[in-house]
Amino acid sequence: MKALILVGGFGTRLRPLTLSFPKPLVDFANKPMILHQIEALKEVGVTEVVLAINYRPEVMINFLKDFEDKLGITITCSQETEPLGTAGPLALARDKLADGSGEPFFVLNSDVISEYPFAELIKFHKCHGGEATIMVTKVDEPSKYGVVVMEEATGRVERFVEKPKVFVGNKINAGIYLLNPSVLDRIELRPTSIEKEVFPQIAADQKLYAMVLPGFWMDVGQPRDYITGLRLYLDSLRKKSAARLATGTHVVGNVLVHESAKIGEGCLIGPDVAIGPGCVVEDGVRLSRCTVMRGVRIKKHACISNSIIGWHSTVGKWARIENMTILGEDVHVCDEVYSNGGVVLPHKEIKSSILKPEIVM
Repeated sequence: MKALILVGGFGTRLRPLTLSFPKPLVDFANKPMILHQIEALKEVGVTEVVLAINYRPEVMINFLKDFEDKLGITITCSQETEPLGTAGPLALARDKLADGSGEPFFVLNSDVISEYPFAELIKFHKCHGGEATIMVTKVDEPSKYGVVVMEEATGRVERFVEKPKVFVGNKINAGIYLLNPSVLDRIELRPTSIEKEVFPQIAADQKLYAMVLPGFWMDVGQPRDYITGLRLYLDSLRKKSAARLATGTHVVGNVLVHESAKIGEGCLIGPDVAIGPGCVVEDGVRLSRCTVMRGVRIKKHACISNSIIGWHSTVGKWARIENMTILGEDVHVCDEVYSNGGVVLPHKEIKSSILKPEIVM
């Protein structure tokens, strides 16, 4: 089987992190976001992953070469010279996806984190005999989204309603699809939307089905949702693979610590924290609801909450970082500095406090 991952463009919603790496290579739970998807695809027999990308493809391919060998999976790029939306990339990669086998292929949005129930999706797709299957997830406020109206008994999609004013359902597109090769014949090579143009057409022909996604789901393409997604991911890990989570008197709730990280004495870590490879957390540090990416040093008695600390950054002694502060790569926060929602571009030194949310260039 094959898969296409819609990598997208500049990752503006996750800046300043995406100034250093394309969005799919930004760490999530201690490894690049896209690796969560590729590993799950490998488990269900996918042998080739195509990345639909229009921003720095050479960085993506060079970075993923090592993982290609380790996972035994082929990773290639389909490069857009202009943004083609969510359907155009399928037409562009037609020759890579339609190999004559007739086998369906996966399409995923790279921002989506979930438990990736791909085996169940394959089984459902083959049972209903339609042309395409989309995964849907239930939401509390469907009026904010495009709602998928479906037949509950069979899963057949009847129609789509964009931001409904009255309640028509609570299921929205989760950005995970399994499509027959015939879907490619419906798509022209031009900027086009799979959600607004292609899927309604398939639904009108009564060949589109939806499967409700079990477990959690989150689009982690912006910082606040990234932190929420981390909480949901760690909660899922607790239920399915608790041995991977850190334990000890210094740990509160769900915490993921890379084996190469070093934690000092008298720390209090958690809940909902990920500490990446090569990190050093000195004595007396307090961490909660945050991600600390590869190579970070957090000095004694610093306190970090609701924030993202980018690669190879340093947080000084007694510093306080909170309220969705985002430090880009190689940012150095001096001792006793306070950041209240600062967004700091890479390679900066912060010597004075950031008292209200602002971008530091």
